Amino acid sequence: MCLGVPMQVKTIANEMAVCEIDGVRRDASLMMIDDVEVGDYVLIHAGFAIEKIDEEEARLTLQALRDALDMGLVPE
Repeated sequence: MCLGVPMQVKTIANEMAVCEIDGVRRDASLMMIDDVEVGDYVLIHAGFAIEKIDEEEARLTLQALRDALDMGLVPE
């Protein structure tokens, strides 16, 4: 199963972003999307930001992922 994980952009340099969620930081390429700024939320998949999303959508998606994990529907 492949999932895009919502993360908040913390820094941007040379089309690379440092993104964070729940204290976990990951580097992500911004080459697939435009107009991303520090503070924005993006979906991260395989090291790439694939879509910009709003904060509410990020919150709802993260809650759905956490619920699926709690029910054992997503492997840890």
